[in-house]
Amino acid sequence: MSDRESGDDQPQSQSIAGQSNNMSSGDARLSRRRGQASNGATGSDSGQQQQSNEQELATKMLQIQSKRFYLDVKQNRRGKFIKVAEIGADGRRSQIFLALSTAADFRDHLGTFSEFYSQLGPPNSDTVPEDGKLKSEMMIKDNRRYYLDLKENARGRFLRVSQTITRGGPRSQVAIPAQGMIEFRDNLTDLLDEFGTDDGGFKGDLPDGRHMRVDNKNFYFDVGQNNRGIYMRISEVTTTVKGNFRTAITVPEKSWSRFRDYFRDYCEKMAECNEKSTTATSVPAESVSPQ
Repeated sequence: MSDRESGDDQPQSQSIAGQSNNMSSGDARLSRRRGQASNGATGSDSGQQQQSNEQELATKMLQIQSKRFYLDVKQNRRGKFIKVAEIGADGRRSQIFLALSTAADFRDHLGTFSEFYSQLGPPNSDTVPEDGKLKSEMMIKDNRRYYLDLKENARGRFLRVSQTITRGGPRSQVAIPAQGMIEFRDNLTDLLDEFGTDDGGFKGDLPDGRHMRVDNKNFYFDVGQNNRGIYMRISEVTTTVKGNFRTAITVPEKSWSRFRDYFRDYCEKMAECNEKSTTATSVPAESVSPQ
């Protein structure tokens, strides 16, 4: 989605009219549906598609200028998460997925961005940076990164939120008109107050990813976490004339020590084999005494 498509593209009068038609007394609360399976719905705390056993626990809808935003608290076998969906005036849909703890961080950033936005003067094309970015922040959750960019283009100012997955994967993003950041934050706060911000599981910082290159292959070691525990994903990327080919395995944390022992055993055995081979090839021939 380009900046022009993402920006504030409707006059303020339409924004006010749209909000009054969709919210009573400025409150964006709608009826909440609990325990209903969403047939064929998609989404997870990592943004991956799930089966129809996904449940929608609560939903909120906001009308900000010409856009509709849905904040859905969902639950699947991996736990609870929030799906943020944006539907533009032309019907195009985009969405991102937030773990509850990430949603809490996002809420706090919305407050900071709103305060910064309120101190900006009128739009001035002469003072806008070349990339249009007025303020930027980044959030990291396991193998996902979220880029928050308050931007300005010919149609106005807006907050672009991009979600990426480390070592590849699709990029998804939504764009919130700057005038709606406070309203967005308040509705997100309502959901977090009800469902909390605890993702469960391990509370400490996971190790950073590692990378190594061997000949034409790259190996990536990434540590992540889901409701089943901590794991390591080992990816092999091979570069050929036809492109890059990726394969990967996932190793549960409870078996890391066994993997380590196996690798250590093989390293020791190969070291012994190499030593024997070197010794055999370096023995000098027997000297012959002259007669």
